[in-house]
Parts: sequence; structure tokens; C-alpha cells
Amino acid sequence: MPTVIHLRADTKPFERRSPLSPKTAKALLDAGYIVRVERSTERIYKDEEFADVGAELVPAGSWVKAPKEDIIFGLKELPEDDIDLPHSYIHFQHIFKKQTGWAPSLSRFARAGGTLYDLEYLVSPDNRRIAAFGFFAGYAGAAVAFISWAHQVLHPGVTQGEVPLFENAPALVSHVKSVLEPAIRANNGQSPRIIIIGALGRCGSGAVQFCREIGLDEESILRWDLPETSAKPGPYKEVAESDIFVNCVYLGPNPAPPFVTFDSLAIPERRLRVICDVSCDPNSPNNPIPIYSTWSTFDKPTIPTSKPVNDPELRVIAIDHLPTMIPRESSDEYSGLLLPALLTLDRRDTEGVWTRAEQTYKDRVSQLP
Repeated sequence: MPTVIHLRADTKPFERRSPLSPKTAKALLDAGYIVRVERSTERIYKDEEFADVGAELVPAGSWVKAPKEDIIFGLKELPEDDIDLPHSYIHFQHIFKKQTGWAPSLSRFARAGGTLYDLEYLVSPDNRRIAAFGFFAGYAGAAVAFISWAHQVLHPGVTQGEVPLFENAPALVSHVKSVLEPAIRANNGQSPRIIIIGALGRCGSGAVQFCREIGLDEESILRWDLPETSAKPGPYKEVAESDIFVNCVYLGPNPAPPFVTFDSLAIPERRLRVICDVSCDPNSPNNPIPIYSTWSTFDKPTIPTSKPVNDPELRVIAIDHLPTMIPRESSDEYSGLLLPALLTLDRRDTEGVWTRAEQTYKDRVSQLP
């Protein structure tokens, strides 16, 4: 029997990305897979785009009653309820690092005999992720940071409203340029200085690229990576002395000196108004930005620090699905990177990328209390 891949409609607010594009759906169909796609008005790809390549359209939410042997494919975590999860699932669940609520969430799979192939843990033999949204996460993170900086300059003390979503990257660039222009005038003609830590990785490269696309001069872009952070332990005064700080460092299993602390911010030279933590894992003990403790959202894009930091006010962006600001480009790239692995799903019992992910799942299940 052909392997069935069932693309569910993601329900996370503001999420418009898809791990499967019409192009990659066609490649799977051509390889002999059955592809079912739940109807969705939020997904960046229209239902008809999938139907046109031969995918079968099914009702939203029908994955719950799909045959047990079908593979349930999505992007973000499943809704928080207590139903059993007996299928094989592919998506980001954000529980394998023992994040808040990990045990009840993981138990739903384990008790029903299901398997979670977490997208974050689809890795090569040398433990590198085979697909990631990193570039566009950094790109979008820098964009939101500039929007927030402009808002604070023009409307000090006023909570920032919902961040617009865009159909494509050029529309985002155009919008940011338009909000920066009056803010720079109000800032005595001075453009913001941005420090990007992790600038040499894919995420950091995306942030740097966005800075260049909006016309920021090179002297205003501080690009830091291992040579700078390993030269001296954090926290770093260069962060406090910049207007914007974008953290693009992947959070590993081991603690590292913080990049910024409340003490490091208490200097007369502080210009810092906005932190965008693209890595965005505030509950981790290894978080290198230990001055906030929760997430923000597109409708409430900034949050205050755990203790007030004023004159100027400091706000934190901690949105965990930033690339959905530019959903088509990010989905096109991600689905293309994922396709070679998807084409081996019919051999997942023996194919390395899937056996490694399954072993990670089993290891975490063995740690359930």
C-alpha cells in the first residue's frame, strides 16, 4: 500500500507557513505517495494550488480520525488537550528539551503508541539539522526589531500594537523603510545601530541581509560571532551601547555566560531600546538573555523585561514563529530542504534521518516521570 502523508491545517494564531508546498507535494505524488491536504484559509498556499498538482483536499481537523497508519504532517505543535495520539507525527512540538509542560504533552504520544518525529531533530549523521527556517527567522526578527525601535522613538511609553503580516519579503522591506524614515528624523537624523550575535550562521545571515536591504550602512551593523564572544566572557557593553540587539545564537545544552544582564544595562552609555531574541527559549536555564521570562506574539510583539528598565524603555521581542511574517519565501525554502527526507518516509524504519529522530523520541519517553 502507498504511504499516506496527511498535511493538517495548523491552528497556531498568525501561523501561515507550511512544511509542504505544492511543488514538494507534486514530487511526493510523482514518487508514489498519497498526499492529503486539509483545507485551510490561513496557509499561505491556497487549497487550489495543492489540488492542481493532484493532492486530495480533506476537511480541516480530519487528521484526528485518519487511519492509524497515515503520517500526520504539520508545522507547529498540536493543540493543548488530552486526546491520545496514536499516529506517526511530524512537526515541531517543543518538548524534547523539557520545556514547560513537556511531560503531559509527550505522554499523549507515548500512552497511545504514537511516534513523534520532531522536525527540530531530523538531523544528518553529524547531527546537523537537515532543514531549518533559520535564515528567514533572522530576516524577520531584524524587521520586527526595526519596527519596534521606530515605534519607541516616535511613541515613547505607548505599547506597540499588532505587527502587520506580509505576502512577501519586498513588501516587508518597503514597510520597514517607511516606518524608519520618520523615526530617524525624530532621532536627530541618526540611524539605529544594531548588534547581531551569531551573525555568521544562517539566522544571523538573514538578519544581516535584512539590514542591508533597508539601506542601513555597514558601520551601523555590528556582526558578532564566536571570535567576539569567545574573546571575553559576557555580558557585553557593546550590547547595551547599541540601539537594537538581535540574538541569533542557537541555544545548546550547555550554559554559557549571558550576553546581557540587568547590571550590564545600568550604564550611562546605554542606548539599547529593543532586544529581539530569535532563539526564543525564555524558560531554559541556558538562556543567554536572562532578563525576561515569557513569549510575545504578533498581536503583542514586545514585552517588558522582568524588572523595569527605563530611560530609554527597553522592550523584548520573543516571537517563536517569526518567519511566518514572510510565509511564502520561508515555506518554499523549508519544504525544499525537507523534501529529500520526505521522499524516504516509506523506508522510515531503516532510513537514518528517521531512525535517529525516532530514537530521540524514545529517549525522551524513557525520561517521563
